[in-house]
Amino acid sequence: MKERRKLRINGHSHLLPYPEEIPQFMKEKEIFWVDKDRKFMLQKDWNRPITDSSFFLNEKLAWMERFNIDHAVVLNLSQLYGNGLRVEEMKQALRFQNDFNAKIQRENPSKFTCGFVVHPGFVRGACWEIERCVEEHGMQLLCLPTHYMDTIGTWRCIFDEENEPIFELANKYNLAVEIHPYDGEKFIKLENTSWRFHLIWMLAQCADAYHFLTLNGYQDKYPNMRTCFAHGGQLAQINLGRRIQGFDGRPDLFEGKSHPRKAVGHKNIFFDTLVHDTGGLELLLKNQGSKQVIMGLDDPYPLGEMESEQQSSYPGKIIDLAMERNIVTETQRDAIWEDNVIQWLCGDDEAAKEKLLSRIMS
Repeated sequence: MKERRKLRINGHSHLLPYPEEIPQFMKEKEIFWVDKDRKFMLQKDWNRPITDSSFFLNEKLAWMERFNIDHAVVLNLSQLYGNGLRVEEMKQALRFQNDFNAKIQRENPSKFTCGFVVHPGFVRGACWEIERCVEEHGMQLLCLPTHYMDTIGTWRCIFDEENEPIFELANKYNLAVEIHPYDGEKFIKLENTSWRFHLIWMLAQCADAYHFLTLNGYQDKYPNMRTCFAHGGQLAQINLGRRIQGFDGRPDLFEGKSHPRKAVGHKNIFFDTLVHDTGGLELLLKNQGSKQVIMGLDDPYPLGEMESEQQSSYPGKIIDLAMERNIVTETQRDAIWEDNVIQWLCGDDEAAKEKLLSRIMS
């Protein structure tokens, strides 16, 4: 029997609705919208240029075909975490995002696996939304922010113990979880200049969330929940030794907590490849092992792995360079593109893996 080719699955992708797909209330309340010319995404007192046509569905499909990407994991839009919105507006905005993503997955099953988002500041409502998205939409990827605003306006880490009901449901439903940073400029008291919150603080936000996931030992407490950190959890990799020394040097500050070493290379913690250089990728692989690394392009954002003449870049370049420099083997490269992504999405559920593969191959 002829062995099938290895798949190329992008584990970190984003998709914008077309302007006409966004409900009118989203624009009226200045929550989020796209201008009719598809040039900008907008919120109240905020806009960002749409830098590539593949932000949209049909153009995304053409882009994927051009670069031989078989399947993409679509995360929620960071702009729709709902922080600072009134409760009813937040519920409506997040429900729109989740129903949009569910529709994309339902209508394009061979091309997309889509995530859904909840607001941890309202734990009971978050749990109801998890149940709805899993039971009604068949979605298996929960997207969570590194940090969120609680009901009294305090910013908290996602792996706060108050959120354990969310993780219990993720464990019950065998969910993959994506942890993604955003909104740093709302609680880090620095001027928002020179893109510092995207280039530096987002990576620190990921490191902070990883810190508390592992201190709380959630990777073992919830064995059916598999967590992936965006952008390689990059500062978490360089910071590992400092966290270990801090834990050992000041045990009085970590009473009842789990040692950082216990989480290194853990089978339930994944990181994507989006670290932008082979040195960063090599450190990630040395720390965590190749089985815990998945392909992540973060397309179509300009900090994603997009085609660029200026950078002589294209989707998948980082892993190709790692191959050339003997940082990964061909087997490891293929696993990063396919097997590891499927393991993150499905865990040890073999039936779920077969179902996902058959959907991609159909």
